[in-house]
Amino acid sequence: MTIISAQRRGSFLGVVERFWKSSGYRITSTNNSADFPAIFAVAEDGFEVALIVGGEGQVFFEADTPCVRESEVADPTSKPNTPSYEGMENIPRPNIHSDFWSATTPASTAP
Repeated sequence: MTIISAQRRGSFLGVVERFWKSSGYRITSTNNSADFPAIFAVAEDGFEVALIVGGEGQVFFEADTPCVRESEVADPTSKPNTPSYEGMENIPRPNIHSDFWSATTPASTAP
């Protein structure tokens, strides 16, 4: 997981917000917290998405679907190629350095 420094979190959310708006999402709320900023949006078809920055710059993406009729879903046919943190109390913190997103200087422009 990429480390997003406190100095770059606003830029990161700004990039996401511009993309969501250009994709037809309506921004419903933002949290401008210096420590835990977040952005929330909804699509025309009722899908809701959120991007939340947690501890040490770990980013969480959440999606909620509008009401749908329940249906059966087949089990996956392949094994995951990443660790499963299911049932773990402490999810590992970000540990991958990005020259841009992990920098501790304010961003003048995002990539």
